[in-house]
Amino acid sequence: MQSAAVIGAGSWGTALATALAWRGMQVQFWGRDAALMAEIATTRKNPRYLPNLELPANVEVVAHAADLKPVDMLVFVVPSKGIREAAQLIASSPAAKSRVAVSCAKGIEMHTGRRMSEILAESLPQSTIAVLTGPNHAEEVASQLATAAVVACHDEETAKAVQSCFTLPFFRCYTTDDITGAEWAGAMKNPYAIAAGIALGLKLGDNAIAALVTRALAEMVRLGVAMGGRAETFYGLSGVGDLVATSYSAHSRNHRVGLLLGQGQALEEILSSTRMIAEGVLNTASLHQAAKARGVRTPLLDEIHAVLHEGKSAREGMKALLSRDPRPETE
Repeated sequence: MQSAAVIGAGSWGTALATALAWRGMQVQFWGRDAALMAEIATTRKNPRYLPNLELPANVEVVAHAADLKPVDMLVFVVPSKGIREAAQLIASSPAAKSRVAVSCAKGIEMHTGRRMSEILAESLPQSTIAVLTGPNHAEEVASQLATAAVVACHDEETAKAVQSCFTLPFFRCYTTDDITGAEWAGAMKNPYAIAAGIALGLKLGDNAIAALVTRALAEMVRLGVAMGGRAETFYGLSGVGDLVATSYSAHSRNHRVGLLLGQGQALEEILSSTRMIAEGVLNTASLHQAAKARGVRTPLLDEIHAVLHEGKSAREGMKALLSRDPRPETE
């Protein structure tokens, strides 16, 4: 594949547009904020996200979605809550004729329970759908630090083609056909990263955080398999890899939200203080809904939901987890 269009001008969209250009592809780059895109077109930098990263010459900044041309690969890098609107917008543009559409959003749609790839498929039925996921912080990709990701797609040849696009000296991609497992894993790690941040904010210690992350993985496998994913997927980059990166990294928005909650700040205050979107806040509600509908036991997720959406304090939530009845580790 020789051409791509990156939809979304946040930090991850900016990093991926640049990485694809480094790979030698012709890249169209579009975001919803017209003023921001105009500034990027003039300065060749994104002043809000990754301000030190200069866009290569083969990145074309596009002012309007209607001006996007058909490409070999559409790359959707928008928050999960905006993926449906973005897909419908692109579906009405010439870019709708593109061969492949790749979702980089991590989430499950509230009320419908749909994965991001399923939403893309509804609006772009003529495109083969793939997913790019894994422990990938935009700041580190922009700095060309070693990174690994996974491309999930039902079609092997498409998976290999997308893998090639995201293969650079510092960026290594693997493939899987378990698109269901990869997407559920990517969405599910977000709430648990908030919990890890809460534990740090409460100064519960490394032992507690390690235990929390380990038990989080058990819940991810339990719910993810119930939703149709394969258990081994959750032990790979899209599962445990992303869980570890998001739970411990200072770059993680979800971890930061949890840290500030643990330190006593109100959720509304935290969310209003940044343009960055912590996917875990909304994901918690959709994942909690899915677990209840399937009858899957998720005590960690239940407490995170209570803290984020039911008014429970962070300290009360952690105390409830530690006071649960003992059980075998395999349950």
